[in-house]
Amino acid sequence: MKSQKITLALLVVIGLITTAFVQQTPSPEAIIKKAEDKLRGAQSTSEITITIQRPRWTRTMALKSWAKGTTHSMTLVTSPARDKGTVYLKRGKEVWNWIPSVERTIKLPPSMMSQSWMGTDLTNDDLVRESSMVKDFNHTLLGKEVVGGRECYKISSVAKEEAAVVWGKVISWLDVKDYIQMKAEFYDEDEELVNTFLASNIKPMGGKMIASKLEIIPAEKKGQKTIMEYLSLDFNTPISDDFFTVQNMKKVR
Repeated sequence: MKSQKITLALLVVIGLITTAFVQQTPSPEAIIKKAEDKLRGAQSTSEITITIQRPRWTRTMALKSWAKGTTHSMTLVTSPARDKGTVYLKRGKEVWNWIPSVERTIKLPPSMMSQSWMGTDLTNDDLVRESSMVKDFNHTLLGKEVVGGRECYKISSVAKEEAAVVWGKVISWLDVKDYIQMKAEFYDEDEELVNTFLASNIKPMGGKMIASKLEIIPAEKKGQKTIMEYLSLDFNTPISDDFFTVQNMKKVR
């Protein structure tokens, strides 16, 4: 009888611990949303440099970017001179590209979203973030692992059948404390690894703790990667919806 009481007590304790863990751990969907909201809040204005590294050469670009929620974004290339003035606009589910050298605005079809953006290891979808990790994928919490010295939730995200997305699966490591995406692996529809994303230089910018340096490393292209670095980030300056228009693409500076 005494051993039965001890066993019952142990089961109660284990049950309480398990319940507490479940209550304290957010759902994978909630974790992904908090991470997305980190850089996709009400509005943001940023200055970014992108460095393209190849085995025989290196090229650097500078950008200014404006975003409002998950539906509006504008990205202006400010250097080098040959690309200066190139603009990408996302408004709702539509994406446009203004090319000043030929004075032409092009509406990008869905088929172009998976293509390389300006020779980088980023896709057009990565730049304008047409897809939503929260809405377009099914998520599973795989546990926790340490990445870059920070404890992270490890989440597997598999694309929904009806979703028009670039990636078939994404595995993400999201910081438990600040919900920073520290690492991600991007897989195609055949579950072959295509790119690995690594974050570093964690620091406060615009009132939020973020990773200011991001690296995109192709799986099968030795000596090749793309590096993004935030120079400035502002979440407080209001941006009107009227800013994100095709007409404004030619005027934005």
